[in-house]
Amino acid sequence: MSNPGMEALIPLVNSLQDALSDVCYNYELHLPQIVVVGAQSSGKSSVLENLVGRDFLPRGTGIVTRRPLILRLLHADTVYGEFHHCKGNKFTDFNKIREEIKAETERLTGRNKDISSVPINLLIYSPHVVNLTLVDLPGITKVSVGDQPADIEYQIRKLIMQYICHENCLILAVTPANTDLTNSDALKLAKDVDPQGLRTIGVITKLDLMDKGTDAKEILENRFLPLRLGYIGVVNRSQKDIDGQKDIRAALQAENNFFLSHPAYKHMAHRMGTPYLQKILNQHLSNHIRDTLPGFRRDLESQLRALNKEAEEFRLDDPTSRNKTLTLLIHHFADELKKLIDGTCDNVDTVCLSGGARLNQIFHLRLPNELTKVQPDEIKLRREISYAIRNIHGVRTGLFPPDMAFEAIVKKQISWLKEPCNKFIDMVNEELITTVNQCFDKLTCFPKLREETEKLVTTKIYEQERKCKDLVLQLIEIQLAYINTNHEDFVGFSKTQHVNTQNNKICGVSENQGVALRSSLIVIRKGWLTMSNIGLMKGGKEYWFILTAESLSWFKDEEEKEKQYMLPLDNLKLKDIVKGFKSSRFYFSIYNTELRNVYKDQKWLELACCSQEELDSWKVSLFRAGVFPDKVEVDGLGNEEFTDPLLERQVETIRHLVDSYMSIIHKTFRDQMPKTVMHVMVNSVKEFIRSELLSQLYPLRETLMDESPDQQQHRVEVLRKHRALKEALAVIEQVSLSIPLPPPVDSPRIQPSSSQETSKNGRPGHPPLPSPPEHHKRHNASPDSFMHSSTQHIRPRPSGPRRQAPPIPSVK
Repeated sequence: MSNPGMEALIPLVNSLQDALSDVCYNYELHLPQIVVVGAQSSGKSSVLENLVGRDFLPRGTGIVTRRPLILRLLHADTVYGEFHHCKGNKFTDFNKIREEIKAETERLTGRNKDISSVPINLLIYSPHVVNLTLVDLPGITKVSVGDQPADIEYQIRKLIMQYICHENCLILAVTPANTDLTNSDALKLAKDVDPQGLRTIGVITKLDLMDKGTDAKEILENRFLPLRLGYIGVVNRSQKDIDGQKDIRAALQAENNFFLSHPAYKHMAHRMGTPYLQKILNQHLSNHIRDTLPGFRRDLESQLRALNKEAEEFRLDDPTSRNKTLTLLIHHFADELKKLIDGTCDNVDTVCLSGGARLNQIFHLRLPNELTKVQPDEIKLRREISYAIRNIHGVRTGLFPPDMAFEAIVKKQISWLKEPCNKFIDMVNEELITTVNQCFDKLTCFPKLREETEKLVTTKIYEQERKCKDLVLQLIEIQLAYINTNHEDFVGFSKTQHVNTQNNKICGVSENQGVALRSSLIVIRKGWLTMSNIGLMKGGKEYWFILTAESLSWFKDEEEKEKQYMLPLDNLKLKDIVKGFKSSRFYFSIYNTELRNVYKDQKWLELACCSQEELDSWKVSLFRAGVFPDKVEVDGLGNEEFTDPLLERQVETIRHLVDSYMSIIHKTFRDQMPKTVMHVMVNSVKEFIRSELLSQLYPLRETLMDESPDQQQHRVEVLRKHRALKEALAVIEQVSLSIPLPPPVDSPRIQPSSSQETSKNGRPGHPPLPSPPEHHKRHNASPDSFMHSSTQHIRPRPSGPRRQAPPIPSVK
């Protein structure tokens, strides 16, 4: 028998299984246990029944065991069975246990021979058993039959690997003696996860069915495919014995007689048979539990610490706790929103912009872009300025640009800012709602609370949006109320009084205005143009052109080092040129109204661009420099427009002043709009959530704190798991782990050395195991690994000290 002190550990694990039975496979708390693995018809069920001493497992053809059966054998004075799924119902008739296993299996898997990973927990109390915990798994099969899925072999192997890949699992590999041991499916799977054989116990069945003249002596003496824990032979009842309902006690006596009388096995009869297997399993399981219990305890404590905070938050049974939870949730909601906007979140998003970063992008990229979109078409704007000037002058011939034309054009452009400003506020409103919705996820557990909070906060956001739009409209009205031409950034008359005006040639314009607009230092445009009527090259020659208020110059290249020519703009006119429909370029020409040569012996300069947009841009630039078309134009209203140099100069003056003033307006709005929405919308909503939201929710707290069905189930599950973990730790605390080790083992394979060396696991009297070959070092196998590792290479085992399995005790 095994050490009584060590054997006392097994009831401890049984108590732990009681405490954790509902959560042990949801948590990764894999209890030490023995897993029985074998092919179909290998005698696996008979081995289990012999250990129990009763017939209780379903039998038949094909896959009979279709769900894992966690079988706990408990030594007791009476004999009965009890299922975890129907606690309190004691089965004294083992035929009814068989029927219950069959019914519970079909409840989940149906009748189509399918399998399930959900276990059936069965406790067997008997005075004829030792304390053991075993797991019976479906038998390994090769071919699907009937309604079984085509991948039934894969499913069974995956299920087996889920149990045997863990280091705290002892593998009971059942193999019939009348098959080749090298083809044993059970040993193959065991070798995948335990290549050194440190936690695999071989069980050889059907020794009585071997051909005459053959025996399994070499296997049972552990000389063929040796395992660290060795092999044990058993003789089960035949099908005839089962059909004849032969008593198991009689079968065990017949098994003992078989080993004592067989010439190949009688010298090892004391180490063969089901009673010896019971004792060995008890010994190994006790040692294994002792080795793994400290780590198991740490796992329990770690899981309990992780659940403590959540379990404390879920205690909502009294009004005080519910009020406290409501307060904490709203404060957490306000804090989360503040962190998202201020950019102080604990978890930084590395995938996309959100919260405050998105608002910043709207402030400094989207707003300027929207303001730029309202820039008027240049030709249309100049036409509007022209109409304004002429309508203000009436029948008079105006010598100076009228201030009223400037104000009319500026006010019209300022009024256009309403649309981009409102669009900007809409973008901020949308992003603010998106950011708030991210924080609503924290309230998902309480649907009514989330719904009411979302309604109040969204209403506040839209309320502040309306206020913000009204305020922005007032800002626009304020700008329209007074046109401040004394602004320090406005290009006015007072800044140019000191400029020498001797070269000012603007007819009908004051000297100061002329100098401000026609300064030769101001470059209006640069770019490449092709002279199509100059040079011998086909298609003309390309030059780098620079247009100022005084002249048009061109260079060989962009470095502007070698000037080819400088053409004054006096008396120049602009004329369109229409080329053939096959031409891919766009042309215009410049000529002198006094019929003088403009360049060498050329009366005109023919220039070409690559696109219509580029042509229109050059024409507008020439307009601004004072070079105008020479023909009558007709506007969209049918009005004829005659080129008037005086009027065009006045238009250019107003155009320049409008540009300067609108630049000030845009700068003001780019600065004021973000400040306005931050104050009126963002900060107001944050303050509302921080200081007013809770007071509006508090009167409704009785109904708002009702949990969702999913949350209720989750809360019950968390509290149940928390309670189970505490009970399990309390069970461990009641047992002292300072239990003496069992005596050394008298094994023909393991002889203590004369020097009494200390092994790697610190146990005296046993030499250290040799280091495994490099190709035997491997990681723990995963449930999917068996498809690649059975007959191929073995993956490396994780580094670090290995737990050495306990030696096999001798039984007297």
